[in-house]
Amino acid sequence: MNKGIDSILVLGLGKVGLLVARLLKKTGFSVTGSDLHFPADLGFASIAFDVNDPQALVKILAKFDAVISCLPYTYNLEIAKAAQTQGVHYFDLTEDVPTTQAIKSMSENATAVLAPQCGLAPGFIAIVGAFLAAGFDRVRSIKLRVGALPQNPTGLLGYAFNWSPEGVVNEYLNDCEVIENGLHKWVSPMEWLETLVINGIQLEAFTTSGGLGTMCETFLGRVENLDYKSIRYPGHVKLMNFFFHELLMRDNRQMAGEILTNAKPAVNDDVVFVHASGEGWKGEHLLRDEFVKAYYPLTIDDLSCRAISWTTAASICAVVEMVSEAILPERGFIKQEEISLEKFLQTRNGKLYDSREHGGSI
Repeated sequence: MNKGIDSILVLGLGKVGLLVARLLKKTGFSVTGSDLHFPADLGFASIAFDVNDPQALVKILAKFDAVISCLPYTYNLEIAKAAQTQGVHYFDLTEDVPTTQAIKSMSENATAVLAPQCGLAPGFIAIVGAFLAAGFDRVRSIKLRVGALPQNPTGLLGYAFNWSPEGVVNEYLNDCEVIENGLHKWVSPMEWLETLVINGIQLEAFTTSGGLGTMCETFLGRVENLDYKSIRYPGHVKLMNFFFHELLMRDNRQMAGEILTNAKPAVNDDVVFVHASGEGWKGEHLLRDEFVKAYYPLTIDDLSCRAISWTTAASICAVVEMVSEAILPERGFIKQEEISLEKFLQTRNGKLYDSREHGGSI
């Protein structure tokens, strides 16, 4: 196919980064991966260099059309700066708000794309939220909820750390953006507790940081209420408030992450719950529209993929496709909520979201 992007460098080859690279190669891109340690059989080219060396980073990026950071968010700003120095398209998965704001501030004179927050939440959930909002003449609320959970929870926490511990700890401790009664606000995390039921399973949801991406900026003045919450099994948030606040683990985020991942390691049999809703007026009628899904592990080309891995990887790969095919702008900052859900689901990678609710093989 005729593409605006051919060669892509994927930085960070963990569970998600490795899958991102393999999906992009399967889509037809020329992929090179880089990490401190490589799996035995990558199935694509690899290079080794120190991402902490700005000069080496700029030199390496000159060889590629695009770079995708699947590294911890602390690396992303310098990678984005190096990418823009070389006119290379930049994509990442961060949920960190200050990092995204700093990257956005670089976009005024950008000669290539700056597209952070291309994962599941933020990312896909913002695309869904904007789609729901577009169906109303006047919007009262957009409520976005996502949770990556073990299918068979054990213990009181009912959780497994299938995602970055640094990211999860930040989500639980950093303030959360919302729009409430038409006003832009910052509220405390692990609050506004509510009950959800998906496919007969009772769940809870509470405020966490970063899931909305840039949606508050986009929808301020257009919606009365907008918020994002993480989904967990009942009782989880009470215990996490005890852990972080009564035991003062909020004062040592690194140790908190180490304790939690040691206690609740990753599992392969996971599930990603997505519960998005919009309320508003269509003509004179007040109505509610919903997008509710449960996504399960997939086997992709004999590779077993956790639900959180493939939903995250497929999202960023779909955005790369859309930039490459000029469906999205070829330069400047891309907001996830400005991406068409219909066109997203028509990409090779976006199609994974459309018909794989119950898992399987492709």
